[in-house]
Amino acid sequence: MSAAAHSLPQVDFLKGEIHRKHPGVTNLKTLRLPEELQMAAQSIIHRAQVTRLADRTQSLTNFLWKRKRAVEDSTLRQKAMSLEKELWLKAMEKKGDVDEQALDDRIRKKVVSELRRTTYHWTPMKYDEELGVVYMAARLAGGYAAVRRALNEIKKRDLSFAPQTLLDFGSGLGTVVWASHSCWGDTLKEMVCVDSSATMNILAERLLKGDDERAEPHIKQVYFRQFLPVSPKVQFDLVTAAFTLSELRNLKDREETVTTLWRKTSSYLVLVENGTKEGHQMLMEARDTLLNTQEKTVFDPRPASVFAPCPHELMCPKLAREQVKPCNFQQNYQPLPLPKHSDQQREKFIYLILSRTPPARPETEGVEWARLTAPVQRRTRHVHCRMCCSDGKLQHLVLTARKHSRDVYRCARSSDWGDQVPITQSADEDIEADSEIEADSE
Repeated sequence: MSAAAHSLPQVDFLKGEIHRKHPGVTNLKTLRLPEELQMAAQSIIHRAQVTRLADRTQSLTNFLWKRKRAVEDSTLRQKAMSLEKELWLKAMEKKGDVDEQALDDRIRKKVVSELRRTTYHWTPMKYDEELGVVYMAARLAGGYAAVRRALNEIKKRDLSFAPQTLLDFGSGLGTVVWASHSCWGDTLKEMVCVDSSATMNILAERLLKGDDERAEPHIKQVYFRQFLPVSPKVQFDLVTAAFTLSELRNLKDREETVTTLWRKTSSYLVLVENGTKEGHQMLMEARDTLLNTQEKTVFDPRPASVFAPCPHELMCPKLAREQVKPCNFQQNYQPLPLPKHSDQQREKFIYLILSRTPPARPETEGVEWARLTAPVQRRTRHVHCRMCCSDGKLQHLVLTARKHSRDVYRCARSSDWGDQVPITQSADEDIEADSEIEADSE
């Protein structure tokens, strides 16, 4: 950010919009599922008659939120070697004759026991029909809200984008199809859903047909597959993977998957995960893979560019801090009307959008836009904004109408966590420690 830029450039960065609808606003009001989707889901859940549904829904929600990546084999080997060395050193400190073979066996058993006790045991999720219905009750509305909010970033900022084809990898209940249809229903002509779970594909199809086998699907031209299309030359305008990378066994699988998905992308690749440290780190892995890996065989030579949410392509500054916190966002939504569900809930998620075309940065118009990484703290005649800026740094800026112009101040005051805000002055304070407001991103 230019330290010399202390006054507002004479440009219409509002583009004719009122302050509360300025170009950086991408947050949505409280979302609810499309009526047809909600009615179909309620019908399926009611007919399934799952025992203890509310308790199982909460249990699955908690399990998926706390889910971690599997520990890499290399990490496990390194940990085993370090532990084995430590135990040998302790054993050698004791005087007397030692039966090395017996000691070696004891140490190996102790290492294995300790690793079993302290290592996260990752197992793939396997859905039968009943668990699929529990997942529907637990995650349909929240998952839809996160994806809809991520797609709104493209819809709001790229008015010319009118996708005709969609590929959704790890499609689950088909929430991406519904969210995409709500954004671009007039132009989408082919939607391919890929999920290895036949149970999930069946449930997704039932949702599209309103839980009536004889009915026409509410959204047409949706095709279900258990494997990705084979030809590397087949591309789709929009490619998505929502809450899918966390279901892959290791880093190698995740890297190969995002590389394959990128090859199949002609315009935008959208990745969404839970708003946890694990979700954040998986998306940053994917970001690094696609920005830094040079492929040997290239069918589409256009490189990846970060479209959102990062305003830069440098290392994520949150990962560089001593106390790592996820760069997550939130979206309010109305859950399915089921027992023990409140009237309104909040989905915390992380997303990454990569584009084949470098985004037209608003900085070229004389104003730099930064991404809000925490709720705006509104005070009398000033606001506190914590943001990620185009120089790759986290900044804390106190905005006032006198110092930063009335328009910039009012835009910031009307913005919320996850929006972009116009900045015309370099921040004096680099965030060194988390405030109480940023702790809410956990």
